[in-house]
Amino acid sequence: MLALADGMGGHAAGEVASQLMIAALAHLDDDEPGDDLLGKLNRAVHEGNASIADQVEEEPELDGMGTTLTAILFAGRKLGLAHIGDSRAYLLRGGELAQITRDDTFVQSLVDEGRITPEQAHTHPQRSLIMRALTGNEIDPTLVVREARAGDRYLLCSDGLSDVVSDETIANTLREGSTDESADRLIELALRSGGPDNVTVVVADVIDLDYGQSHPIVAGAASGEDEDTPPPNTAAGRAAAMRPPRATPRRAVAQPEPEPPRKSHKLRWLALSLALLVAVGAGLTVGYNMIRSNYYVGTDGEKVVVLRGLPGSVLGYSIRDVDQVGCVTRAGELTLTGPGAGFPAGCAPLTRNDLRPSGRDSVDKGLPPGSRDDAIKQIRNLVQSELLPACEKPQQQPTPSTTPVPPSTDPNQPGNSVTTTPAAPTTPAAPGGITGGERTGENHTLEPHKSDQPTAPVTTTTAPQIPGQNCRTAD
Repeated sequence: MLALADGMGGHAAGEVASQLMIAALAHLDDDEPGDDLLGKLNRAVHEGNASIADQVEEEPELDGMGTTLTAILFAGRKLGLAHIGDSRAYLLRGGELAQITRDDTFVQSLVDEGRITPEQAHTHPQRSLIMRALTGNEIDPTLVVREARAGDRYLLCSDGLSDVVSDETIANTLREGSTDESADRLIELALRSGGPDNVTVVVADVIDLDYGQSHPIVAGAASGEDEDTPPPNTAAGRAAAMRPPRATPRRAVAQPEPEPPRKSHKLRWLALSLALLVAVGAGLTVGYNMIRSNYYVGTDGEKVVVLRGLPGSVLGYSIRDVDQVGCVTRAGELTLTGPGAGFPAGCAPLTRNDLRPSGRDSVDKGLPPGSRDDAIKQIRNLVQSELLPACEKPQQQPTPSTTPVPPSTDPNQPGNSVTTTPAAPTTPAAPGGITGGERTGENHTLEPHKSDQPTAPVTTTTAPQIPGQNCRTAD
């Protein structure tokens, strides 16, 4: 069996959590493997997690401690793999290196969603933020059955190695030398790269041996004898000294006589297996400071705001809060204030419905996180390019008059026509020949102009304004 647990929640608390988890797995190294590899691993992981919960209940000051776990249990040509957290397992087969675990981290979720590339994940500021770990809360590990082949080389490592050493360099190192040499070289490379975390590695080779030997086979980074050396006085030496003592693997030879009781041997090998196959890293969680320096544009209910932290939650706890709330005027001017502060007169809160559909999609899918200035610039650009126009208040249209204007009787007025008939022969007029306002021999006919005819009212049709679709509520 191979197992690696990387503690979190402070050095002392992380060490407690990782030791409790490894103690729960230790008995699997002595038992006959059988066929139920995943069932045995799953039960052991839950036992260790329950031990962490009991320890926190007894010592509340340890609340928040937890551990990652990557463990492999071999049985003939099969192996069972249990994994949770950001420690990793790699397989070198035929000279090709493959990562056989998936990181339970926020950055890996961004890679899976296609929001960043694997190359960008190596330098992302939140790459150490773990989404799943063994903290005493109910959780299930990832369990996988794989084929084991003679000649395979396995590497278990903490994030202190994988964060600072590339997969290509890891592959080149594992291809050369023995398991001991590969393990020492990987630790040296991690330390030279300036990694901030502790570095722990386990390197093991699959050997073509049958089960049922009298003694366990100690393989991987545990092979070889250590020489007595003075206490380490360098960072590299201290890191290498964290690895347990090493012993040479050996085959059991059939004894002609019955062996003495093996109880003492069993206890000795139990202790040795814990020391040889378990690498405990007490990595400090630095995610808090990284989270507090992260800002992004998101929503608080229906309001579009600047948030501090990260989307989602970690271990059931929210890791974000509102930093800036925005409002917009009818003219589209944006004002940002702290949460709880009032808005100026005529400035309405900025909501999702104030944005065009493309702007809402951008907010829902998530804009790239960054600094506070970056987030403020993003929300200003969003208002500038995606804000709907303000809804206009309905105005009463004047009703055209339909009363006809009486035609003028003045023939000199524009629009009137005068028709003159030939005059009859003139006869002497009697005195007072002009009577009743008429002139003898003339006939005046007045016709109304077309503009004096009644006209139909003109109706103007305006598309209805619907807030959230083609306009926004601005008052």
